[in-house]
Amino acid sequence: MAQVTEYDLCVIGGGAAGLVTAAGAAALGAKVILIERDKLGGDCLYTGCVPSKALIHSAQVAYGVKQASRAGLSAMLEPVDQTKVMARVAQVIQKIEPNDSPERFRELGVEVLLAQAQFIDDNTLTAGERTITARHFVIATGTRPAVPDIPGLDSVDFLTNETIFNVTDPIKHLIIIGSGPIACEMAQSFVRLGSKVSIISHSDLLSREDDDMSAVVKAQFEAENIDLHLGVDVELVIKADTGLAIQFDNGEHQMIEGSHLLMAIGRLPNIDNLGLEQAGVDVASGRLIVDKRLRTTNKHIFACGDVAGPYLFTHMAEHQAGIVLRNTLFRLPAKAQTTGIPWCTFTSPELARVGLSEEEARTQGIRHAVYCFPFAEIDRAITDDDTAGMAKIITTPRGKIIGACIVGPHAGELIAEYSLAMSAGLSVSALSKTIHLYPSLAQINRRVADIRLKASLTPFKLKVLKKLFGLRGGE
Repeated sequence: MAQVTEYDLCVIGGGAAGLVTAAGAAALGAKVILIERDKLGGDCLYTGCVPSKALIHSAQVAYGVKQASRAGLSAMLEPVDQTKVMARVAQVIQKIEPNDSPERFRELGVEVLLAQAQFIDDNTLTAGERTITARHFVIATGTRPAVPDIPGLDSVDFLTNETIFNVTDPIKHLIIIGSGPIACEMAQSFVRLGSKVSIISHSDLLSREDDDMSAVVKAQFEAENIDLHLGVDVELVIKADTGLAIQFDNGEHQMIEGSHLLMAIGRLPNIDNLGLEQAGVDVASGRLIVDKRLRTTNKHIFACGDVAGPYLFTHMAEHQAGIVLRNTLFRLPAKAQTTGIPWCTFTSPELARVGLSEEEARTQGIRHAVYCFPFAEIDRAITDDDTAGMAKIITTPRGKIIGACIVGPHAGELIAEYSLAMSAGLSVSALSKTIHLYPSLAQINRRVADIRLKASLTPFKLKVLKKLFGLRGGE
């Protein structure tokens, strides 16, 4: 007869959300079991954040060598050996991998079981030979690449973020279907590593962002000879002598050939084969139904991380894990944050945002003001020869920050100041009053805030100030 075990918390999925939840619960004294069908670490370690940023680093170094003359230096980049680059990516994963190993989590007090989990009723699941019950369950199974129904796609081998980092042979011509963050990061990385790259998409680059911000990235892509086919519909995929060919409609039927195809059009939640119906967990449009406390329709079963959405970021997974722990272990009605979430696309220049975009504020009918400042007027950006881009803030009429976007060098780091300001409910004046180190790129955050303060000094206010303090400028 199968063994029945009672746990305080049973976590399904060993990615970022599941690992943080399990480790946190064990540290607080809970009896925890973590079930993973493959290996711990999830998308972030093996197919997402870690390998992509390792690849981006190699690509950035290669690009820096090619641009050495701009710094008054002489350097020559030999043809890139992509096999060695991918070997380094694998080494980076191996270096970080022990942090997410089953052995480490067992030492933390988490029982780790490698098996497929499936609910058999609203409070019981099976995993391998085990039958498990728990006070609460947490679904943290992540997402997988979405694959569209394109005629002929099943006749060719194609890549996703789950397989592209396993390619060791040189990629001669990479065709990417999609224009979101994954597509853009991979496109720029591979073109800098010697591949020809084409992007085909029905939308523009980084379409969630304001046009003036994404246009900076688009201009850089064009400067690096990335072949862009935007606002088109893919019609057909066929085999070709070069590897494959894509036919798309841009007013006429055009076809391009390439050696490799990367599908990067979005993500789908991993909720198949979990027995959700038996557990009383409802799904709508292929996604879990969760409330603000991250509870599913079975109030003893929670979800966190990418599978819960709507933000598919590791830092959001960690936040949601904390919310789940408060609800399950301490029975506190904690709610997940859904606004003021920062994110960054790690292209060069980087594009980072927190809060509302200008377009979102406009379409939601929110009264707002917009202020911008270019990196071209920041001394540190000039010394670093990295002046493309700008910072933009969106405020209420009274100056409270409701959104910020930066496109430029180290935008992912610089956006943190706006995240803090928004979470603390600060106005623009707080940034303007803060002393920022000189020379640093962070000066741009104060300078854009100063623009707002200067704009608030209307001619009438200046006239009153001059009269009140006896100022004589303009006489």
